[in-house]
Amino acid sequence: MGKKTILQWLDEHNVEFTEIAQKIWDHPQIAYKETYASDLQKSVLHEKGFTITSSVAGIPTAFVAEFGSGTPIIGLMGEYDALPGLSQKASAIKEEVVLDGPGHGCGHNLLGTAGVEAVIALKETMAMENVSGTIRYYGCPAEEVLSGKTFMAREGVFDDLDCALTWHPGKSNIVVNMSMQAMVSIKYHFKGITAHAAAAPHAGRSALDAVELMNTGSNYLREHILDGSRIHYVITNGGLAPNIVPEDATVWYYLRASSREHVEDMLRRVNKIAEGSALMTETKVSSEIIANVYEMLPNNTISEVMLENMNECGVLEFTQDEQNFAQEIVNTIDPGVVRNDQKITGGTEVILPVKNFYFPHMKGTTGAGSSDVADISWIAPMGMVTTTCAPAGVQFHSWQATASFGSSIGYKGMHFAAKTMALTGYDLLINKNSILEKAKKEFLEDIDGKPYKAGIPNEVKPPVQ
Repeated sequence: MGKKTILQWLDEHNVEFTEIAQKIWDHPQIAYKETYASDLQKSVLHEKGFTITSSVAGIPTAFVAEFGSGTPIIGLMGEYDALPGLSQKASAIKEEVVLDGPGHGCGHNLLGTAGVEAVIALKETMAMENVSGTIRYYGCPAEEVLSGKTFMAREGVFDDLDCALTWHPGKSNIVVNMSMQAMVSIKYHFKGITAHAAAAPHAGRSALDAVELMNTGSNYLREHILDGSRIHYVITNGGLAPNIVPEDATVWYYLRASSREHVEDMLRRVNKIAEGSALMTETKVSSEIIANVYEMLPNNTISEVMLENMNECGVLEFTQDEQNFAQEIVNTIDPGVVRNDQKITGGTEVILPVKNFYFPHMKGTTGAGSSDVADISWIAPMGMVTTTCAPAGVQFHSWQATASFGSSIGYKGMHFAAKTMALTGYDLLINKNSILEKAKKEFLEDIDGKPYKAGIPNEVKPPVQ
């Protein structure tokens, strides 16, 4: 009766969790400032009988909620940070709620809430059936800057997990069995000498010149890195005025590649370019690691269990009004972009896919994005799904995404993800020997003797002041 009990409980309480996700969507806060979402989720979990540990890893908005005792220990990941500049109503036209305000353009209002929903459903069933084991919900801040989970992992809060489960709002129902890219986020600060740019340019040493030379050198490096790797940068400080030789300048880089080793090699070379730029301009350079995440390690064993449970959840259905809203959103997007998304659904007419997909052969391939959740996959076997929370063609980190994730389409996908994770968690608790032993064997083969070590140096503290 366990799984039927879980599904029935979730169906009976879905309005409650829709309201929680809506409240978080209505109160978007950016990385490390997610006090509203964190406090709301802690309050809900505490009321349901979970033990709460707050301010994990020295981060006020990070927490762990736990129920049960003994093994196995199953962790569900949650996120709740918004993105700057993506304020948007749940509308098919661009309408900001707050001018240049933040918004949930990556659906983290849904992501964290589904985890809360799933662990509470699991807890209710465990208590009813006297199921042993421990379940945890991890309230994880700052995924959008790819560092919250790394700071938490550095403190060892995931070390005793037997398995981790997560999901992400998407545009189709997929058991994710491919990797995400490793990435380092680093700022380079150049220090020069200020001077009057017209009267005494010879007396100055331009920090901006150094930044521009560095960017030129990095652009030449693009030809000599592995296919699929990426170098992105923005100049965050280029000086104060054109007639003042800039004394200070900063450039912020993201370096991505299919493995941590490749990223570290790219970083080594970019560091040399920075040093060379400082030499050429007679400036000084220092660097600051902001984030440093691993590539994702998918686990076939957990993925297959999640697919079975996703199929057991039934069909994700959308009303005609939801289909109409989705079409209005899609009409604002380049048709070529929409067609590219639709390829995975197997047809060009479907903009709200309901079929469940799993591609076991995709293990060993790498997608374009990065996430700090990948660090957890190097600590314990991890399973991940996406569900249909937005129409095909919608790109994350866009106003269309914010609108979709604040609509009933997003909430239906959220409940579907919660069901999938809760049923999978139940399987792991009940069949711990047959599933977890196999998953752990696969995990140990994949890490190949390489222990997890956080990529953010110990001297770098969470930016919470």
